[in-house]
Amino acid sequence: MFGRLDDGQKRPTGIGLRSQLKWKTAMKIFQNFINGAFVDPENGEWLDTKNPYTGQAWARIPRSTGKDADVAVCAARTAMTTGPFARMSATERGRLLRNLADIIEREGPRLAEVEVRDNGKLLAEMGGQLKYIPEFWNYYAGLADKIEGTVVPIDKPNHFAFTRREPMGVVAALTAWNSPLMFVAWKAAPALAAGCSVVIKPSEFASASTLEFAKLTVEAGFPPGVFNVIAGFGDEAGAALVEHPDVAKLTFTGSDTTGARIYATAAKKLKRVSLELGGKSPNIVFSDANLDAAASGVVSGIFAATGQTCIAGSRLLVQNSIKDAFVKKLLKLARAAKIGDPIESDTNIGPVTTPAQYRKVLDYIDVALAEGAKLVIGGKPATGPGVQGNQFIEPTIFTQVTSNMRIAQEEVFGPVLSVIGFDDEEDAIHIANDVIYGLAAGVWTQNIGRAVRMSDALKVGTVWVNTYRAVSYMMPFGGTKMSGIGRENGIEAISEFLETKAVWVNTSDEFPANPFVMR
Repeated sequence: MFGRLDDGQKRPTGIGLRSQLKWKTAMKIFQNFINGAFVDPENGEWLDTKNPYTGQAWARIPRSTGKDADVAVCAARTAMTTGPFARMSATERGRLLRNLADIIEREGPRLAEVEVRDNGKLLAEMGGQLKYIPEFWNYYAGLADKIEGTVVPIDKPNHFAFTRREPMGVVAALTAWNSPLMFVAWKAAPALAAGCSVVIKPSEFASASTLEFAKLTVEAGFPPGVFNVIAGFGDEAGAALVEHPDVAKLTFTGSDTTGARIYATAAKKLKRVSLELGGKSPNIVFSDANLDAAASGVVSGIFAATGQTCIAGSRLLVQNSIKDAFVKKLLKLARAAKIGDPIESDTNIGPVTTPAQYRKVLDYIDVALAEGAKLVIGGKPATGPGVQGNQFIEPTIFTQVTSNMRIAQEEVFGPVLSVIGFDDEEDAIHIANDVIYGLAAGVWTQNIGRAVRMSDALKVGTVWVNTYRAVSYMMPFGGTKMSGIGRENGIEAISEFLETKAVWVNTSDEFPANPFVMR
């Protein structure tokens, strides 16, 4: 594998693990991937991308414009209408996805390093994701030739009726910076299995791994134009994809504010849309729970990935009878968390990914203090051994939080936990549902009846009982309310990229007695 460097020469990029871990590589220049080839942006402009741990620029990505978006979409449209991909059988499409899964498995460690350099998440987490991501591609490889229509036992005499499931068209996928290649798998794998071509626009804060990934599709045998990647700002390259007349389907992961704008724009042309947006997920702990397991789950839910996940369990709802004792368990775990270099295997909390997000999290801490929440740990920039740059925040816990506070209502997207007490099931359900979001929830109890009742009552897309942050290619994922529209993963996801066509065949040789009457 070779990368294009700023001196115009080619040098190996798949270099050894330890040499990359010291963050000492040459500035790399990435190109867009369009129609099976790496190309410069039309305007010849690049953006610096910074390592959140060091705060230093390590690579440059294209600053794409509407022209780049148009070229990519046109290539994608050609690929799925007249190119080799359009003539492939579903089984052949599945074989391409399976080839890609094998290559991802081989290249996973290198791709994980790129993601850590670009978004600052722990190598332990990114490495785990890259080991698991091939399973998503394999799953949809297997589903590709299982897409079936149905024969309808129609009530009209002398008619044969059946349905077909057909690809929607070109898919534009806009992904977030916290888990870029996981989102590519969630969006592109089912879309490609369905027979669609895709144009990926990764976040400008973490585009490198997706651009590195693109070259794997060539090795896997994907025809030109089937898989395309353009980098750049959301209001430039991203907006151009959203508005492009040849984009049939939009799939987006990000904030609810941006998602609402995409939805409104797409509605003007009645484009199909899937949105995976924000959350304010409750982690609900009852007095009968295994409290040690629950404490571990709560810490994982909010401090893992530095709280930068849409499913972060940012609200701890804990039964009042155990609240004080349970908070003590959390404080012990939070104090033991190691903050530092995301590459090191014993690091628990890495940097916040972007300067803007870092400032936002600190602002929310100030808001919580102003509203009367009690700060019991953290609440300020982290310092100490292993901390570099200016984007670390201590794991932060607030108690004496009420449900009407902004810290309990709005998504912070950082390592900040709000503790809210409740008396009984009815109280817990009311507090849990009293937000605009409905992405996920955790329930910790040893009472099976209570677990089932809570899973029924919580207005969310996912309920975890005695676990948290579990995901699988087999299980649908998505939210209710302001957390989004549609589902990713599982069999349901492939339907997000298919249209159903009804076909009627008249088997009679006779003409209708009255052609002016609907049959």
